[in-house]
Amino acid sequence: MNVSELLAGPQAQQDEATAWAAELRSQIEHLTATLAETETRLTDLATTRKVVTELAPAGADPDPPESSTAYQAIVNAFNQHPDQEFRARDLHELLGMPTDEASVNITRSRLGRLTRQGFLTQPGRARYQKRT
Repeated sequence: MNVSELLAGPQAQQDEATAWAAELRSQIEHLTATLAETETRLTDLATTRKVVTELAPAGADPDPPESSTAYQAIVNAFNQHPDQEFRARDLHELLGMPTDEASVNITRSRLGRLTRQGFLTQPGRARYQKRT
């Protein structure tokens, strides 16, 4: 084996590593540009938030979230029917709320929270009743 043959292996590895380094440099340039764009967007959003906060009237309360209204409707239903057991789907039907699975699952979560807070009891599986 001569010297040329001995150097062929390391040369191939060096060529491969050089190509890989070039690819990584390209990725770094792309990520650096993307990061700069994102940081600019974050600065713009922070400025927008600051301006809106300054323009908002002092002491103005934000609109109540929709979930508070849903909680209130649920509590009202139990107050109107204190001795009745409800399932989540039954409440939706009583209150005229959508009965799709996603909406009913959200109500199940709300019922669980009301149970943990002590407002409701769970006399049976998936059944809720006002605590007396």
